[in-house]
Amino acid sequence: MIKIYVPLDSAAIALGADEVAEAILSEAQKRDASVQLVRNGSRGMHWLEPLVEVEQEGKRIGFANVDEGDVSSLFEAGFLTKADHQSCIGEVDAHPFLAKQERLTFARCGIIDPLDIDAYQEHGGLVGLKRAIELNREEIVGDVMLSGLRGRGGAGFPAGIKCKTVSEAEADQKYIVCNADEGDSGTFADRMIMEGDPFCLIEGMAIAGLGVGATKGYIYLRSEYPVALKVLNQAIEIARENNLLGDNVLGSNRAFDLDVFVGAGAYICGEETSLLESLEGKRGQVRAKPPLPALEGLFGKPTLVHNVISLCSVPIILAKGGEYYADYGMGKSKGTLAFQLAGNIAQGGLVEKAFGLSLRTLIEDFGGGTRSGRPFRAVQIGGPLGAYLPEDLLDLPMDYETLAEHGAGVGHGGLVVFDDQVNLREQAHYAFEFCAEESCGKCTPCRVGAVRGTEVMERIAKGEDWAQNMVLLDDLCELMVDGSLCAMGGMTPIPVMSAKKHFPDDFEPDQAARAAE
Repeated sequence: MIKIYVPLDSAAIALGADEVAEAILSEAQKRDASVQLVRNGSRGMHWLEPLVEVEQEGKRIGFANVDEGDVSSLFEAGFLTKADHQSCIGEVDAHPFLAKQERLTFARCGIIDPLDIDAYQEHGGLVGLKRAIELNREEIVGDVMLSGLRGRGGAGFPAGIKCKTVSEAEADQKYIVCNADEGDSGTFADRMIMEGDPFCLIEGMAIAGLGVGATKGYIYLRSEYPVALKVLNQAIEIARENNLLGDNVLGSNRAFDLDVFVGAGAYICGEETSLLESLEGKRGQVRAKPPLPALEGLFGKPTLVHNVISLCSVPIILAKGGEYYADYGMGKSKGTLAFQLAGNIAQGGLVEKAFGLSLRTLIEDFGGGTRSGRPFRAVQIGGPLGAYLPEDLLDLPMDYETLAEHGAGVGHGGLVVFDDQVNLREQAHYAFEFCAEESCGKCTPCRVGAVRGTEVMERIAKGEDWAQNMVLLDDLCELMVDGSLCAMGGMTPIPVMSAKKHFPDDFEPDQAARAAE
């Protein structure tokens, strides 16, 4: 029986993957062909979706951009045993986009059926959890410390220190909370791995639970991810049936269980304290710190809050040791990161590489330049509150410290590319509009500052009192950075000031006034 793989990933489904899967089964039945259809995750080559793969002589041969109408021609060309079709891209693993990557966290994503627990184990799953069971809490936390893993959600705080704090806290109940409220523009790594390798997240959370002494976990999932919700809930039930979750995890006499909680669509709930408020059934508003969630988090108990990729990095760290993971990367930026290429880019998708490669390598070598074919002008890194960087900074290595020196941050690894038709003043205006829309409203610098910011940008666009408003813009940004309660207001000035610094011509009154007409 020949295996055919069709992704169940949201990006592929949006492009017709479900219809393609149905057409393949229907056509196979008509032709009396013996096939096994596997709904896998995505490989991350989104510009090729739906990407259909056929297992031929131990290799996976890919057929790109397949739609429902192509299926009969694929069968006519004998795609079950040959690669003779215009959509064929050859062996998928050998594709340059994948072959040049270093997939640690995403090693299984797109390879296996995400709900096949046996396939998960055959491809290295559960090794980390089984090793963690043999270790005490200090040893588990020690491995995470040794790995140098930093939070992949944006802040880059050392994961080991956070784990150690929760582990050493005294309490009758502790929690693991996974922040899966992936709201940043140009980011999709969390969704991809939840849909394509959910047991990796479950295993990572279970290991974290053993490491800090937590027995209960929650995945806070954004409501816009219905496929991930379905896959995660099914995977959790399978995990319980196989004793990966429950009162006796893999016979260890230690308990850990988890549930999925669906958010209501607030961007601010990506901030950990707002997330905890929402998880408790309250309005999603930022909490003042201290106390830290590691000491007084969910329901006032010590809580380890990490994003999806942080927790999905834990299984390989425990499986192969902290030193193995730390060998990847550079400086204080250890391991790999799932960079996500989006915006005006020819080859949008996910690239997992060790820290240290350049922006130019990501955008030009992996991304293939702009989708429009026009000259590159800017890239925004780290979501809607990330910095805009120009072409002359593309050779910067991607690591936390280097980007910070240039007023930027790695964030969640999302890159949104723009060609030479973009107006950076308009993008700066959008940053204020976004903050005004998404602010939780708890602190004045963010709630009011974002509204005042949109007004200032409108006056600059019209050329009204231009010099005075440019000074006022600087003052307002300084106030928001220094006075905001959380990163929502504190980071809104980053895209504004980076656009003003690197693209000053877009802010000049004559050009701005013309753009506003």
